[in-house]
Amino acid sequence: MIKILNGNSVGQLDKLHCEVSGQHSLDLMEQAADSFVTWFLEHFSDRKHKIAIFCGAGNNGGDGFAIGRLLREKGFEVHIIKCFSPDSKLSEDAQTNLDRLPLEVDSYFFNSNLEKLEVDVILDAFLGVGLTGDLRENAKGVIGFMNQCDGVKIAVDIPSGLPSDGLASEHAFKADFTISFAFPKLSLLLPDNAQFSGDLVVQDIGILPELYDKFDSDFYFLTAKDIPQFHRKFHRFSHKGDFGKVLLIGGSPGKMGALHLSAKSALRTGAGLVSCHLDESERLILQSSLPEAMCLWGDLPNLGLFDAIGIGPGWGVEPRKKILEELLRQVSRALVLDADAITILAENKKLLDLLPENSILTPHPGEFDRLLGKSKNHLERLEKAKEFSEKRKVVMVLKGANTVVSLPDGRQIFNSTGSKFMATGGSGDVLTGMITAFLGMGYQPEHAALCGVFHHGLAGEIAGSKTRRSTIASDLIAHISETYIQLGID
Repeated sequence: MIKILNGNSVGQLDKLHCEVSGQHSLDLMEQAADSFVTWFLEHFSDRKHKIAIFCGAGNNGGDGFAIGRLLREKGFEVHIIKCFSPDSKLSEDAQTNLDRLPLEVDSYFFNSNLEKLEVDVILDAFLGVGLTGDLRENAKGVIGFMNQCDGVKIAVDIPSGLPSDGLASEHAFKADFTISFAFPKLSLLLPDNAQFSGDLVVQDIGILPELYDKFDSDFYFLTAKDIPQFHRKFHRFSHKGDFGKVLLIGGSPGKMGALHLSAKSALRTGAGLVSCHLDESERLILQSSLPEAMCLWGDLPNLGLFDAIGIGPGWGVEPRKKILEELLRQVSRALVLDADAITILAENKKLLDLLPENSILTPHPGEFDRLLGKSKNHLERLEKAKEFSEKRKVVMVLKGANTVVSLPDGRQIFNSTGSKFMATGGSGDVLTGMITAFLGMGYQPEHAALCGVFHHGLAGEIAGSKTRRSTIASDLIAHISETYIQLGID
């Protein structure tokens, strides 16, 4: 996992890397520019595109100058707009890359009388991560001008005007894409800043991984290379019992689809046996729609027979409190609680004292706010999640565009997979089934949650790439198997 550092640490990390590796800072800047251009060519291959790059006097501007040179070498028409006065002193590496610009690159200073640009792509390399305090009026003018331009808007490392670790004011670059170097800045992961950050891409620029340990942070970014180490391995003599006996409790008249989705996703994730406890009146729905799942009804079964229990999808609230309390009193190992189970906890706070340690709660923001109170922004919500996980010694999975897994030790891990096309009813029920399946296979609760959210998001990406806005929750289930293939998991 990549540690997410605060904005003030970025320059220190770069400097430390150069000291330890022996690499010159100018070469590191070149690697950043090269990584940007690699991504750019994958998405904008037409050399007829006209590109305007707004560059500041600091190292973010240096990135922009280097990117402009490389794009010109690839055959693009590049215009450099220098967003500083002619007598400004540039950072050393920015000045070097400005001097390296080929003569074919059109370069001129920004001024308030600049006419609207007729270009296809706007690159923002103006302010970077070093922003502190309020913006100057001339900076607001540059950002306002960039936002008014037509064309695809791309931020280099971070949108200008957006603080690295907080919330944007109204004066920030509105990017369609942000290409962040080394690690995502915290502000890029907050839904409050969605209109400014656009689609996030994180590009590796070769920073030595061990150097992150020199900096304090409880925030981490989960990536594909992290996942294989969390997975259990099964041998050829493994049987269905080894892959876990899972019990899912949920469903109610009119909401059996939620339990169906959870059960089917648990099976597709690899659970050996899946049983569903539901109202007897609804059992034919599940037995006919999902014959691989077993159905139970009436009193709770012997809970000791199951390796993992998930509770909540489509369950209802009003008649269920006694059952949830009975379950919490009987079970001492980690549970998965979602949807209506979380709402019951919110309405009956004394039940929180019965939560087994390392249980996994999977609220969406609305359920989270019901449980822990409304938050003025996502930063406050994250702080509440951290405090709750530490106090209760549970795992909190706060669902969203970058789902955050809060752990009992205080770490908060942002997921890197997912797609806007997952914003459809039933996606959360799929995640509940997946996490419960991993828990049933014998995964540690932390690893069950992390594997669950990563595979869930990746399945959403794969499905969304094919079905776009018409993606439904069952499309995610259909592509769970492909996530194993992509990650090389047997």
